[in-house]
Amino acid sequence: MKHYRVRLIHDAETDLKEIYAYIRRHDSLQRAAEVVDALQSVCATLAQFPERGHVPQELAGIDQMQYREVVHSPWRVIYQIDGNNVLIHTILDGRRDVQNLLSHRLTRP
Repeated sequence: MKHYRVRLIHDAETDLKEIYAYIRRHDSLQRAAEVVDALQSVCATLAQFPERGHVPQELAGIDQMQYREVVHSPWRVIYQIDGNNVLIHTILDGRRDVQNLLSHRLTRP
């Protein structure tokens, strides 16, 4: 079985920090830590099974087929397989305007 190296790019690291801060502010420190730990675990599982994700429909609609996603509801982890690397590009709340966020983040020059 092929093993991939999972890397969070800067935007995804920022996303995790913002998710943590938001949940901590609006819920609790414990809940914030639980959510971020769960999201990090989801990302780590991509080291063995990155192909399990699917192309996000918002990106398929604009012909950006190189990205995949896995969902840990309501969170969506958007990533790309690049050789032996899995690059986590963003971690978004699926309840937001995902079309606009993905278009802005992943299709910029």
